Amino acid sequence: MAIHSVGYAIPVTWFLTVGAMLFCIGLFGMMVRRSAIGMLLSIELLLNAANINLVAFGSYLKIPVIAGQIFTVFVITLAAAEAAVGLAIVINIYRNEQHIDADKISAMKL
Repeated sequence: MAIHSVGYAIPVTWFLTVGAMLFCIGLFGMMVRRSAIGMLLSIELLLNAANINLVAFGSYLKIPVIAGQIFTVFVITLAAAEAAVGLAIVINIYRNEQHIDADKISAMKL
């Protein structure tokens, strides 16, 4: 099966490959980054990889017509809320400690 567009078809494996590559880049960024903002960006990459897979499977399986797109809008909404809350936490930590290095942050430790 393929996802049909304007006169040509793109195999679903291409979308899954792009999603897997984005997920791997995001996972690598989460493990390597020390900056809290870099970690937030990596989480956004992970969520975008999930969105690509949801839309690809929703189009490929044709379960309900827009099930994949509905889940994608839900994930985008959660990503926007996560970015807003995460950025607010990072700004608050920067005001208190004058850095955002995740290894040196002591405000969240018990």
